[in-house]
Amino acid sequence: MDQEWRKCGVCKKSILFNQVYQKCSISTCRKTIFCSVDCWSVHDSVLGHKSAYAEEERAPASDQSDRPRRRVVVSSGGTKEASQDLPMDTLIVVSKLKSYVKAKGDMNTSGDVADEISRFVRILVNEALDNARAEGRKTLMARDFEKIKI
Repeated sequence: MDQEWRKCGVCKKSILFNQVYQKCSISTCRKTIFCSVDCWSVHDSVLGHKSAYAEEERAPASDQSDRPRRRVVVSSGGTKEASQDLPMDTLIVVSKLKSYVKAKGDMNTSGDVADEISRFVRILVNEALDNARAEGRKTLMARDFEKIKI
C-alpha cells in the first residue's frame, strides 16, 4: 500500500496509509499532522504552545476507512420552493426605535409597532429585490430602494 493518505504540515512529505504520524496535543491544532517529531517541533516552535507534546497516531489502513461521511438532511416540509417558509422575525431594533420616537416626538411606543414596521420593511425589500433582478444582479443595492415610489 504505497498510496498517500495526507501530507506533513511542515515538510509536505507524504504520509502513507497505515503509517505512524504525529499530531499536536493542542485541540485547536489537531487537524494538522506531521511525519515526525522533528516536524512537530518546528510547528511547536512557530506557534509556541504551552505544555504541548506530539501524540503518535496511525493513519487509516485504507482509503475507504478515512472518507468523510456525508449526511444529507432533508426537512420534512419538502423543497424550499414548496414551503416558502420565510423568517417572520422582527427586523427592527426595538430599543433604537423607541429611543428615536421618544427623542423626536416625546412619545412612548406600543409593543406592536416594531412588527408593523417590519412588515413595511419586508414589502420594501421585496420590491427592491425585484428591481435588482430586473437589472440582472444578485446583489441588493441602495439604488434598488431609490426606484421605489412611496
